[in-house]
Amino acid sequence: MRKKPLLRLKALAETKRQSEPYDFLIVPEFVEPAVFEELHQDFPRVAKGGSWPVNDLKVRPIFKQLIEELESTEMRKLVEEKFNLDLSDKPTMITVRGQGRSKDGGIHTDSIDKVITLLLYVNREWPHEGGRLRILRNGQDIQDYAAEIAPVRGNLLIFKRSDHSWHGHLPAADQRLSLQMNWMIDRASRDSELERHHRSAWLKRLWPFGKGGPAY
Repeated sequence: MRKKPLLRLKALAETKRQSEPYDFLIVPEFVEPAVFEELHQDFPRVAKGGSWPVNDLKVRPIFKQLIEELESTEMRKLVEEKFNLDLSDKPTMITVRGQGRSKDGGIHTDSIDKVITLLLYVNREWPHEGGRLRILRNGQDIQDYAAEIAPVRGNLLIFKRSDHSWHGHLPAADQRLSLQMNWMIDRASRDSELERHHRSAWLKRLWPFGKGGPAY
């Protein structure tokens, strides 16, 4: 396993949180550029849409290290400082997406059992207009956005979930590699959400047009 860090925690520490239209921050190339290719190679590939729990996928060494760094105490404390929260009793949930679909990208805020959403993108490049996540000013207009993030090169988005944390993207049906980590309100909510994703993943393996939720 690689010993050197994969993540640029100093870059996160130096990034200012934005407060309009809600609390979020973006760190370009949060993955060290020198090791991005290794992570890209190790990142789980899922051929179908929707979110897949990490426990349902084959995890290779570099990707395993990524999970360990994201779930580290140092990472948690940085996020706590940025969003003025105590996450010490909030369990994490990690899911992976690998395939964008034309139906993905609908505007939403995330469910109320999520406290913080973290999104990390692992495509090498992204030539499409669609599939670029937008921080939206309202729940109706996908074109009214405060920021946009391309799903490439270890770009990182973190936001605090609220009733107005609207986000979404234009559709793009292509391979779109992303990891989502959430700090959940409690363990029961985390376990319930993971079980839902697990059932969905099982059905998608059996049925070629398995359902999936909003894409990130």
